[in-house]
Amino acid sequence: MRDIAVFSGSAHPELAAEVCAELGVALQPSRVTRFANDCLEVQLLANCRERDVYLIQPLVAPVQEHLVELLLMIDAARGASAGRVTVVMPHYAYARSDKKDAPRISIGARLMADLMVAAGADRVLTMTLHSPQVHGFFSIPVDHLHALRELARHFASSDLSNTVVVSPDLGNAKEAATFARMLGTGVAAGAKQRFADDRVAITSVIGDIDGRDVIVLDDEIAKGSTIIELVRVLRQQGVKSVRVACTHGLFADGALERIGQLDEVQEIVCTNTVPIPAQQRAGHEDVLTVLSIAPALAEAMRRIHDGESVSALFTQDEPITGQSLF
Repeated sequence: MRDIAVFSGSAHPELAAEVCAELGVALQPSRVTRFANDCLEVQLLANCRERDVYLIQPLVAPVQEHLVELLLMIDAARGASAGRVTVVMPHYAYARSDKKDAPRISIGARLMADLMVAAGADRVLTMTLHSPQVHGFFSIPVDHLHALRELARHFASSDLSNTVVVSPDLGNAKEAATFARMLGTGVAAGAKQRFADDRVAITSVIGDIDGRDVIVLDDEIAKGSTIIELVRVLRQQGVKSVRVACTHGLFADGALERIGQLDEVQEIVCTNTVPIPAQQRAGHEDVLTVLSIAPALAEAMRRIHDGESVSALFTQDEPITGQSLF
């Protein structure tokens, strides 16, 4: 893989290092400079000419800082005559802004996609978009991965004979059904309503959950209000235990602590698409499990580089039996 060059932004260098270790290539150096007027400048400190360049940068807090840094990295690679520039963006924060559901509001997911294309990106590799239709906002190829197999492999080692997978809402029910097929369990979904003041209400859960062990599956956990509300309803409907799984563990505003304090919650499982600082994990080591998606990203990058199919990585209906993903 002599023609590949991988750079990391400042959002998640640990993940970039893991990906490079999986690929067996060096993480190339870069430098970010902040001037007196608060403007940023990015310099890629390795040759990019005619190389297959990958820029690893999830959009996490501070999102705007990391977005501008990513745009400058793209521009720097294009200006350095890169053969192809692929943005590896495990978490796309603006994917939530996918529609005009109120008068005179912006659609951030489409605008940020346009900015990346304008900066010079040729391709995007991302994971578990909050809204799948955001895939179509990009005018360049997008490889949209998911972490269901990594999550399913974690749970497959436990006794699932009394388990049902629960989606917090009907919008995520398709992914929950796929996840349940992988594990060979039943599936249920919450009837969720979100109000203008961002309050969440779940009136009921559709499916048989009385006396069952539940795995709650969501794409991301930010403030945790949906999970906490769902656990309240599950408690009322007589579930035996709850484990929570998501791809993006943002855990904003003390969400990890609030969820971890719920008596029913035995485990919280997420991936490392976003960094979880040590101080945020502290005290929750017994309940929090973080799975690495570096092997999945690395294999997708290798396939892109070699011109192989990325979609072939996923056979969604195939049950998990402990076999290797690749």
